[in-house]
Amino acid sequence: ACILQTCEHFHMEMGIMPLLRVSSNSMACFSKRKPGGLVCCSCCALGLRVRSEGQGCDAHLYLGYPCGHVFLTCCEEEEVNDCPGGIAVCNPEMIVIMLLVFLSLAENGPCSQQCTVVAGRVRCSCFPGFSLMTDGHMCEDVDECATNTHSCRPSEGCVNTVGSFVCELRVTCPAGYQLRNGVCEDIDECVLRTHNCGVGFVCENTVGSFLCNIKHKCISGFTQDSHGNCIDINECSSLSEPCSSGFNCINTVGSYTCQKKVVMCSHGYHASPDGAKCVDIDECQMGTHRCGVGQICHNLPGSYRCDCQTGYQYDALRKVCTDVNECWRYPGRLCAQTCENTPGSYHCSCTAGFSLAFDGKNCEDVNECDKNPCSQECANIYGSYQCYCRQGYYLKEDGRTCEDIDECSQSIGNLCAFQCVNVAGSYQCACPPHGYVMSANGRTCRDIDECTTGTHNCSYGQTCYNLQGGFRCLSFDCPHNYKKVSDTRCERTSCPSNSVDCQNSPVRITYYQLSFQTNIIIPAQIFRIGPSPAYSGDHIVIGIIKGNEEGYFSTRKLNSFTGAVYLKRQVREPKDFLIDVEMKLLRQGTFTSFLARIYVFITSSTV
Repeated sequence: ACILQTCEHFHMEMGIMPLLRVSSNSMACFSKRKPGGLVCCSCCALGLRVRSEGQGCDAHLYLGYPCGHVFLTCCEEEEVNDCPGGIAVCNPEMIVIMLLVFLSLAENGPCSQQCTVVAGRVRCSCFPGFSLMTDGHMCEDVDECATNTHSCRPSEGCVNTVGSFVCELRVTCPAGYQLRNGVCEDIDECVLRTHNCGVGFVCENTVGSFLCNIKHKCISGFTQDSHGNCIDINECSSLSEPCSSGFNCINTVGSYTCQKKVVMCSHGYHASPDGAKCVDIDECQMGTHRCGVGQICHNLPGSYRCDCQTGYQYDALRKVCTDVNECWRYPGRLCAQTCENTPGSYHCSCTAGFSLAFDGKNCEDVNECDKNPCSQECANIYGSYQCYCRQGYYLKEDGRTCEDIDECSQSIGNLCAFQCVNVAGSYQCACPPHGYVMSANGRTCRDIDECTTGTHNCSYGQTCYNLQGGFRCLSFDCPHNYKKVSDTRCERTSCPSNSVDCQNSPVRITYYQLSFQTNIIIPAQIFRIGPSPAYSGDHIVIGIIKGNEEGYFSTRKLNSFTGAVYLKRQVREPKDFLIDVEMKLLRQGTFTSFLARIYVFITSSTV
């Protein structure tokens, strides 16, 4: 009772109210003693309890004076006896210890700075730079700048500090800053103790100022109610996720525990690794499905589904996947030309002359001419190609090779007047080597008139007669008793009266030259003869008297005064004839004969 009275007397004497209530067990331990005297011993008992539970002694930071110091002393003291039930009983020695702690170690004790006990009485003193206030407990700072007790030079400004002063250049800093090395720096009011935070508050420095935060007065796991009591915190409801997934939160006094959940999952699900929930079983990935060969497994929540691959359909009767013939199912819609079914798909192809387009569906015409399939010219057509030949060639049966046309042997009619010479892709006309030149049309041969051009070889006394392809040198000599009256005519001179032969000879001999080709149409009238002038009553008789030994020619009387010479047989080869045609004229009872000496030249018809 004296111990409790001493503790209580100390509290009453210092004007300090109890700041902590211990548990009901602690109160029961002190129930035999004077009620209300619990602070000193209850704080010590709380420190011993924390020590016995193996917890740290940092809780004194959350307790005010003097309970925090009592708590810390008893928590760290090893020789303090325990009272029955684990609650310490205060003894005189412990009271002395606590009084010394209160007087010398308390942050907010009876003295603000230095405290000494002399003869049982407390004496307060101050550090240098401070002076003791009239209450005998508190120390206040001495403002050396105001009392002019500083040692700053005239060019420097005096700045009072707690317990001292500093001399700085005269630079004005805003409130909450101080000048140091010519720079305004923030003043940490909390470190310098220049704040005005009261009991129960903690100073927190800010830039240019400070904050006063309320001190925590309860240990971890407890919170202070409106009456100042420490009550248990329900962490299960106050914390967002107190326990990890798969665990249940169970609140305890001052703490909480996490108990693992027991999850029951339905078919197709299993518990997650943390046991917090049921997750789907992926039968497809685990290989526990029963899909057949060729089927595709699709996982579903709590189950799975077996589908056929693309291009297959399910045969419910046989319970297998069978190939879909897309070409039959979608005729004419998949491919532009030919559709070929393949297992699970289809393939488009094109007929000859086409190639499959990039889209794999349409067909594009192939330009076969790019590969030069023709020997000469190639024309690409839709789906194929056509070979054709240049002029003078024909396409052979293979449809690709061109061969030269022999125009000379295959033409209808004569391409050339004389000779056709085949050349590659065309033909050329040729003329006989002598007597002809090629005309401008390149087909016919033009006769060279050697008589005109002077290229003949006739003598001076001969006459040059031009023929097709050649010439003849003719001599026109008059027989005896005839004289030449022109180049081609001889007339009889006067006959002796006693010369019957002379009188019966032709009055006139005339030379004629005729030229025909071997292809002349037979019979052909080649010469006409008659008197000039003719008179009424004239009658003539004509005949070939010489040169018709082979019988190629004949004569015919056209009327009484005109006769004609005919070529009655075909002359196959070039041939020269000289025939004498005699005409006897009966005029007024007298016969007169005339002779036409005719050169008939048959030339080749191939030019």
